[in-house]
Amino acid sequence: MAVDADFLYELQRFEAELKRKVNSVFQGEQETSETGEGLIFADHRKYVPGDDTDLIDWNLYARTEEHYIKRYEEERNLTTHILLDASGSMEYGDGDENKFDYAAKVGLGYAYLTASENNDFRFSVFTDTFERIDSGRSNEGEVLGLIDTVNETEPEGQADFGRALGEYAGTIGSRSLVVVVSDFIGDPDGIREGIDALADHHLRLVCTLSPDELSLPTTGDTIIEGVERDLERRTYISNRTVQRYQDRLNDHLNGVEEHAASRGAEYVLVNTEDDFFDSFSRAWPSE
Repeated sequence: MAVDADFLYELQRFEAELKRKVNSVFQGEQETSETGEGLIFADHRKYVPGDDTDLIDWNLYARTEEHYIKRYEEERNLTTHILLDASGSMEYGDGDENKFDYAAKVGLGYAYLTASENNDFRFSVFTDTFERIDSGRSNEGEVLGLIDTVNETEPEGQADFGRALGEYAGTIGSRSLVVVVSDFIGDPDGIREGIDALADHHLRLVCTLSPDELSLPTTGDTIIEGVERDLERRTYISNRTVQRYQDRLNDHLNGVEEHAASRGAEYVLVNTEDDFFDSFSRAWPSE
């Protein structure tokens, strides 16, 4: 099942509400301490010969009889960094419930709405390291091109969250929105390390799992096939096994969520069985 571009245009139904939510989260984040000729007033300084006379504050001169220059803060675009897990475990699920395709749509939705606000985005896939796959244009055409690239991507290998997210953190120059879309199946220590590396930013973790992973669909004799490693095991799944699996899964996911919260990050769990637009609305930053 490939990602179809039509979902982007359906997102337009939610665009106004989603933009309002994210703008409230990042109000004030698009300013820098650099001064220049911009839109946001910073302070005054005394005029010196050679300064642009258009910047003289004549109202202040009327009160003080001294010439002062208005200084402004330069504005910059808010950059959204999207990291999509392309490890083998993401290739689970059939049709619309395929985890990689579902997660890719979440990431592409972020890119699309970011571009529609004339802000910049960066889009990467990761396993044991990351690979940036956008060209830096941050427009609708770029998102459409990314759909083709994503559809050509074959999830494989194992995710190394600590290494991949840590390396990516070193490429981010200023405080940004970072969105990691993954099933977060991996070594808990590595996941915590990856979260820590990105914790200086507005970090949002979108945990994408299939209904079969959230609740084992079978009992009795079962053949289990590895998705990140080439292995096959025949086993008997009892009701006790199902309960142990559920307990371990809940412990793992709760651990990810709790560590994210401790570092100021937001965590959202989405089920590939759910309507995509409902999931995306929850995955988008809240007020």
